Amino acid sequence: MSKPAIEILGSPHERALEATRQVALVVGASLFVALCARVTIPLVPLTPVPLTVQNFGVLLVGLLLGSRRGFAALALYLAEGAMGLPVFNPTGPGGIAQLLGPTGGFLMAYPLVAFLAGLVFERGAKNFARAAVAGLLGEMLLFAGGLIWLYLFTHSLAKAAYLGFYWFVAGEVIKVMFAALIAARWRRSQ
Repeated sequence: MSKPAIEILGSPHERALEATRQVALVVGASLFVALCARVTIPLVPLTPVPLTVQNFGVLLVGLLLGSRRGFAALALYLAEGAMGLPVFNPTGPGGIAQLLGPTGGFLMAYPLVAFLAGLVFERGAKNFARAAVAGLLGEMLLFAGGLIWLYLFTHSLAKAAYLGFYWFVAGEVIKVMFAALIAARWRRSQ
């Protein structure tokens, strides 16, 4: 005889504890990305887009939390920033102005980047190669969003690539590899 559904789902106390745990993971992940945003190297006057560890945080959150929780964490991060909390990189104006400024396309892509990286990684072997591919696909989506946004500002694809791509390629490869290494090791240890 099968157990009643209420027993399978656990007690109300167990469900509340699990919901609290999930919320804490999402909030903690948004704060982790905010801390990563503090590690910033401005590249002015070359480009208004700074070199930051923020993208690494976005990838790691997606890889470790998975598609849905990663998306939620980065949507929360954007909401925190839009409300004026100091979560974005400190070289920008903050708040809505930062979301609508030159880096807005990168920022607004963050939930989708975390979702895509998490989705690709959670749907296969939890190894370094899979995590690296997931991170690379996430970065491609990130740069698509950022460059389209910069194109709207500059009306030139060449200028958008100069401001938001060329200066960052080597650093992003390192971030993808480092995030993939951490994610693969984390999954192996569980």
